[in-house]
Amino acid sequence: MNEQEIRGLVADVKEGTLSRRSFIKRMAAVGIAAPLASQILAWNDVAMANATLDYKPTKAGGGGPLKMLLWQAPTLLNPHFASGTKDQIASRIFYEPLAGWDKEGNLIPQLAAEVPSKANGGLSADGKVVTWKLKQGVKWHDGKPLTADDVVFTWEYAADPATAAYTTGAYKDIKVEKVDDHTIKVIFKEPTPFWADPFVGVAGMIIPKHHFGEYKGAKSREAPANLKPVGTGPYKFAEFKPGDILTGTRNENYHIKNQPHFDTLEVKGGGDAVSAARAVLQTGEYDYAWNLQVEDEVLKRMETGGRGKISAVPSGDIEFIILNTTDPWTEVDGERSSVKTKHPTLSDPAVRQAINLLIDRDSIQKFIYGRGGTATASFVNEPKQFKSPKLKYEFNIDKANKILDDAGWKKGADGIREKDGKKLKYVFQTSINAPRQKTQAIIKQACQRAGVDLELKSVTASVFFSSDVANPDTYTKLYVDIEMYTTTQPQPDPERFLNQFVSWEIANKENKWLGRNVSRYSDPAADEAYKAAQKELDPAKRAALLIKVNEIFCEANVILPILSRTRVAASTTNLSHDHSGWDVDSWNIAAWYRS
Repeated sequence: MNEQEIRGLVADVKEGTLSRRSFIKRMAAVGIAAPLASQILAWNDVAMANATLDYKPTKAGGGGPLKMLLWQAPTLLNPHFASGTKDQIASRIFYEPLAGWDKEGNLIPQLAAEVPSKANGGLSADGKVVTWKLKQGVKWHDGKPLTADDVVFTWEYAADPATAAYTTGAYKDIKVEKVDDHTIKVIFKEPTPFWADPFVGVAGMIIPKHHFGEYKGAKSREAPANLKPVGTGPYKFAEFKPGDILTGTRNENYHIKNQPHFDTLEVKGGGDAVSAARAVLQTGEYDYAWNLQVEDEVLKRMETGGRGKISAVPSGDIEFIILNTTDPWTEVDGERSSVKTKHPTLSDPAVRQAINLLIDRDSIQKFIYGRGGTATASFVNEPKQFKSPKLKYEFNIDKANKILDDAGWKKGADGIREKDGKKLKYVFQTSINAPRQKTQAIIKQACQRAGVDLELKSVTASVFFSSDVANPDTYTKLYVDIEMYTTTQPQPDPERFLNQFVSWEIANKENKWLGRNVSRYSDPAADEAYKAAQKELDPAKRAALLIKVNEIFCEANVILPILSRTRVAASTTNLSHDHSGWDVDSWNIAAWYRS
């Protein structure tokens, strides 16, 4: 076997089409011993880690200000309460996980000294124990050292039901032990094929015990650090006006040599995606703008000015609709859309099936999103081995009308269908954003032709995606009949992404509406398949189980996927940034620089 053939097999392992075990067996067949084969993969991992961004500055600082636009303004800075991507991005500036995901889907050490592997003793043979070694010499922004105690505390904090953390799903079923001041063990109850969830990426940011220790559990919302973070990240907290502006200054004791490049950081919130794109691509007033959910033709015109460029990277993100099978208009025990209720009309599978046929996905892609998305019927689309091969979409008004006719929903004098005194009239909610309002209009027009009446509701993005337990208009409350938004796949494996479809993650008053299952729908078969996937070590069998979870919700027409989204951002032409589709935009902000 020559070098080129070996490189091809390494690429197959990276893409997930060949397991590491199969790679090692193939190497053994040509006389390459298992330890050396494992080392070849390890060398490849190191090469990818070094290749994530070609960082050129030779000293820290000197870059002046870095100005970012998050047009959905951050409202909090505790990563374990951050249900909205905007708050996760803002939190990641100050807090770091043990490892993050680059744009190629590689796991990159951040607070960890290395990524655990069988070769370095970090992964046990039985798939139940992961050993993480921390970088030494890392300090919190107040000068205190980062130790294993902080990692163990982060687990205790997020796993405590009284904390009501958004990240609790990553921590509640594990045990974490301190080995020494710079080593911890994560112990799983069962063999766990996807172990890179606790302490990794969006869910993995480590918080300091000495600032949050008194605020674990029921007092979690009272912690001053929820709005004034003390982290290990490249920038220190300076000022935060929720819903408006966030500023930071360079961390002079940052644990990576010559980073960060910029002296100050400003994150401006508010406005809309179009104005954010204009402020980078046309005026150059800002260096970077996130989540440009803007018609592609508009972006192309702006790019001609030459001040900025568009970055579009593949991701597992999905723009989709939820059809609420609970009753959003009846309050039970202090909450609407309670699982104790049943929606008067959307609980009918025929109605849900008809509405799914009334979504013109191809037109939404062609005339609105362009580079920003691809029409799909599957909730999971990336990586490809996890996408359902049988889920298909169709736009067919005639077929939708027949389904409703056959189900006994007759058109009244006003043209709206009804049965047993109940009308097919719905409030359809999303965030304020031009592509989403245009998508709403396209769907409303088709629904009218089938006797379904939609009242369109648009909520300011900073409210819609906030974690404010007192606000009825947040997306996790689902206090409407129909809702549309994008949810982000936080890593190149859909296991955690699909916990939005399990019964124990249902958003409700008890967990302060931070449960990941916003739809409230559940199915025992989905729960069973998900639990089986969590301990299935055979890659093909595990993928089949996760595909089944996806199919159950999509075939029930509770979840109506619209577009597989690419992550679109804008930057000035002289900004080198590390934009990943598998992590938040700020995941490696320490390495950004101006050329």
